[in-house]
Amino acid sequence: ASVSKKVLKINFPLKIIFLPASAFQLPPCQLINQTVSLEKEGCPSCHPVETTICSGHCITKDPVIKIPFSNVYQHVCTYRDLYYKTFELPDCPPGVDPIVTYPVALNCHCGRCAMDTSDCTFESLQPDFCMNDIPFYY
Repeated sequence: ASVSKKVLKINFPLKIIFLPASAFQLPPCQLINQTVSLEKEGCPSCHPVETTICSGHCITKDPVIKIPFSNVYQHVCTYRDLYYKTFELPDCPPGVDPIVTYPVALNCHCGRCAMDTSDCTFESLQPDFCMNDIPFYY
């Protein structure tokens, strides 16, 4: 008597993507609630308000071979859509317009940094930083 054996073979696509271990610990680009300090030159104090901002990690790459005159853009977490709210600062002296505007993010994406709406520096000031809190010596 002969015994026949059937072998079941399952094929499935296997993709291996290597990412730095730190990439798994960083939050993705997303909307977050944030307290920001509003201030204006001539007004004595800052006022904290809650708003939404874009924050998080975007995958970036730097080419190994540098090609002269080619532009390489690093993507940052930035606004896709936003609107501006106005706020009237209390305690501004007469003659100083107390109205300030600040952005409210509606949604975010990883894209090129727009210098007119985003802080694109490596290490920036925190959103709740207030210049009036720094002692000034004459």
